[in-house]
Amino acid sequence: MPLPAGSQPARLVVLVSGSGTNLQALLDACADPAYGARVVAVGADREDIEGLARAERAGIPTFVRAVSAFETREGWDASLATVVERFEPDLVVSAGFMKLLSQEFLDRFLTLNTHPALCPAFPGMHGPRDALEHGVKVTGATLFVVDAGVDTGPIVAQVPVEVHEDDDVEALHERIKAAERAMLVDAVGRIARGGIEVEGRRVRIGAAAR
Repeated sequence: MPLPAGSQPARLVVLVSGSGTNLQALLDACADPAYGARVVAVGADREDIEGLARAERAGIPTFVRAVSAFETREGWDASLATVVERFEPDLVVSAGFMKLLSQEFLDRFLTLNTHPALCPAFPGMHGPRDALEHGVKVTGATLFVVDAGVDTGPIVAQVPVEVHEDDDVEALHERIKAAERAMLVDAVGRIARGGIEVEGRRVRIGAAAR
């Protein structure tokens, strides 16, 4: 998938559900013109969250689509897709967005998400806890292309995080989140500058995608 080059930065729509720390990392990176991307809108599934406040402080348009405001999940998904499309994104980034997206949405927008474990290990809501309980010595974070499954999409990037003997879930998760932010910023920048190619489960980004 080619993305804009030269003076035209890649357009990012970022979806959030909470504090927006990954969003902030992307906003900070996009402040450098050489990064090659800019956040053109931030969407959420609920009002009054810090992720939206971060976008508003940065002067970025925001929108909210709460599932409870729609009679059906399909109606919510269609409305979300409609508003995302208005911003003509080259890439949608799910940054802590706690809702599953339909196949119809994913067919329209290349969407990336992160998971706090080394996929395919420990999918779901409790990756750091499950890794710790399993006794692994290394876990990490994964960036993937979202598909219809739960943390099952083609892998874009991964970063390892060592498990310490005295770790609890909170301490381990904080280290994973720090590594995750750096991985996300690096990969999105390389995609913005050099494109992305997805063939089955194989993903090439940057120069390799040309």
